[in-house]
Amino acid sequence: MTRFAFTIHATDGKARTGTIAMRRGEIRTPAFMPVGTAATVKAMKPESVRATGADIILGNTYHLMLRPGAERVARLGGLHGFMNWPRPILTDSGGYQVMSLSELRKITEEGVTFASHLDGSRHLLTPERSMEIQRLLGSDIVMAFDECPRADQPRDVIAGSMAMSMRWAQRSRDAFDAGGEHAAGAALFGIQQGALDEGLRRESADALRAIGFDGYAIGGLAVGEGQEAMFATLDFAPGQLPEDRPRYLMGVGKPDDLVGAVERGVDMFDCVLPSRSGRNGQAFTWQGPLNLRNARHAEDAGPLDERCACLTCASYSRAYLHHLVKAGEILGAMLMTEHNLGFYQQLMQAMRDAIVAGRFAAFAADFRRDFFSGEGRRNGSRRLP
Repeated sequence: MTRFAFTIHATDGKARTGTIAMRRGEIRTPAFMPVGTAATVKAMKPESVRATGADIILGNTYHLMLRPGAERVARLGGLHGFMNWPRPILTDSGGYQVMSLSELRKITEEGVTFASHLDGSRHLLTPERSMEIQRLLGSDIVMAFDECPRADQPRDVIAGSMAMSMRWAQRSRDAFDAGGEHAAGAALFGIQQGALDEGLRRESADALRAIGFDGYAIGGLAVGEGQEAMFATLDFAPGQLPEDRPRYLMGVGKPDDLVGAVERGVDMFDCVLPSRSGRNGQAFTWQGPLNLRNARHAEDAGPLDERCACLTCASYSRAYLHHLVKAGEILGAMLMTEHNLGFYQQLMQAMRDAIVAGRFAAFAADFRRDFFSGEGRRNGSRRLP
């Protein structure tokens, strides 16, 4: 049984393409993971998610802990069987909710006490409990428990938070290794913290290296700092992590974020943006984003994107999608989400191909030229007679 093996097939500058081999299948990198927070990628059947080209999806420890409960999922055979996704699943540790639900929690060295956003019930989430929940879910890639402070906090606050996250990383490692059979079949990723500070990021990376992980995530970005600051951090952060391990940028992002991060050496991504945007009537295309609520699409017989190979673009017009979105029809959310996830996977494949061909810089320049051209509102348009 292959537990975890990362092979780099080609590099072009800092950009890399490779394969992560795991017991439930291979993950091609650079990889984008659709987010299935509550054991579902919203508006999509699991087989439809796979049809877009996704090799792995993400689930969330905090939300599944509350509903339906990790113990219940375990009794029902684990997350893979529960949601009918037989391929790899990465589970977030719950650490992000330490920040996003800041009004509902209290942090101590032991862990984080949450008041459930569902019913107010109180729960203690520690590194050990996070590892237990992810074991019960049957996660393939388990994330260490950490705290994710906002980048605009004072440096001493960020430094203290980072140091505690490194202590929690060691506790996560110890608890994961005690997991027996699950630990033998799963992988554990550590999470680098330090906000935008190069010195703190280096200190965090050194601590994680000393503990030892299968892969390394870059946390604490995409939390309001802006793309320029994020890219400035990515100019140094990936290079501080082991070269022979996957590098995962958490919670990112827009298509141009992905291209810029791959340029800087990142291998894995997740974000709710393509699915959430699809449910709200926004489509991503090679010529930029489109708002299908706009009246100019009402009689447009063309596809969302003539360059897109997804089933939505092959079968439905902008006019029909505009109608569905304006009418609030469930099918609109389904078709738009399917397109966006398909576009993201096509973008990842295009980047993998460009790296192998040694032309990633040219690909990135062409992508930005087209994506920011504003042509999305005109490309492929055919007015109804």
